[in-house]
Amino acid sequence: MFPMFTPPTSPSLRSTPQSSRKRSPILKKLTDKDGRDQLTLDAGQKKFGTTICKTCSMVYTHAHPEDEANHSKFHKKYLTYVKFPGWKTETVLHEFHDGRILIITSDSPKYALKKIEEVRELVDHELGFLEGNSIADKQSLKTLLFVTLDKKVAGCLIAEEITAGYRVIPDNDPQLALSQSSSEEEIAAKEQQRAWCCQTTPERAVCGISRIWVAATMRRKNIGRRMVDCIRNHFIYGSILTMDDIAFSDPTPDGKGFATRYTGTPSFLVYKYKS
Repeated sequence: MFPMFTPPTSPSLRSTPQSSRKRSPILKKLTDKDGRDQLTLDAGQKKFGTTICKTCSMVYTHAHPEDEANHSKFHKKYLTYVKFPGWKTETVLHEFHDGRILIITSDSPKYALKKIEEVRELVDHELGFLEGNSIADKQSLKTLLFVTLDKKVAGCLIAEEITAGYRVIPDNDPQLALSQSSSEEEIAAKEQQRAWCCQTTPERAVCGISRIWVAATMRRKNIGRRMVDCIRNHFIYGSILTMDDIAFSDPTPDGKGFATRYTGTPSFLVYKYKS
């Protein structure tokens, strides 16, 4: 017996609270890191789409098993390669409050050459260099490493002897001018799309900077500037190179911005690096 206006409280008739209901998986259309559309099963994951690791700077796609596995593998390698416990014999160019700059050449010990090959692999991966030959046995190369107080490699600069560079032609197109209200994302996007050219007449240059890299977690600390200062002071014994003595190898948009700020002109010198 039960009151005529009160339904039976049978477990089969009880409603399920909204908070305890499980959401059915659905398919989401995402764009991967190569710009291709793909369908991904949304089962309640917190993150979707392309992202950049804040530590190793690798670009990968969330909820993509192969991408996440590749990122995990590279991330572990990154953490191993940037470790720097120190060497018994180090050639220190300069010491700072937050670290020191070392120089490694082809005459350096084998353990030093091994380390710069490890760091070069990380640098080439981030800057988009094609896998090339070893740099350790090249007589003309000099490699600088910025080592932090917590024993990690936070910066790398690789320089080589050159004889000429080519002057960059400044972009004066008013349609591509960046307004003061542009966000950092808008500026980066416009720089990625912007084509740039250089003069065809060579100019004398002495030092070619083929790579310059700073760890993502250590940027905005003038590490890149300090490494270039050091290579200018120590590339040729007893001589300090001028801004017109150095050239940069086909810089990325970020590298172009750095070179412009460092040299004080958008018409800096560039050269073609040979792997």
